[in-house]
Amino acid sequence: QVQLVESGGGLVQAGGSLRLSCAASGRTFSTYAMGWFRQAPGKEREFVVAISRSNTNTAYADSVKGRFTITRDNAKNTVYLQMNSLKPEDTGVYYCAAKSYGVAIIEDEYNYWGRGTQVTVSS
Repeated sequence: QVQLVESGGGLVQAGGSLRLSCAASGRTFSTYAMGWFRQAPGKEREFVVAISRSNTNTAYADSVKGRFTITRDNAKNTVYLQMNSLKPEDTGVYYCAAKSYGVAIIEDEYNYWGRGTQVTVSS
């Protein structure tokens, strides 16, 4: 099993940047593909970005391509989400998730979830 704890959320003006972190417990972090999802008020949770176990493969939602970057540090058991050029529509609770094997954009494929961190982008 793996436990995930997100951090780095906050309030930022449109055009600003935030860096989210997701720290994982356990010694098997490198065996999990990692993903970030978000949920805006009144909406369903949606895929944002994912990264493979070895950092070699990523997948991005069209809405964040060119603005968000996912990276991971397996030595630190941490995955990061750098968010630039933030827009009000990026507002929501951001969740970190882990799954075995490869990258996926479907949330049902993820086995482990953090509790989320709030990101609010003001206009």
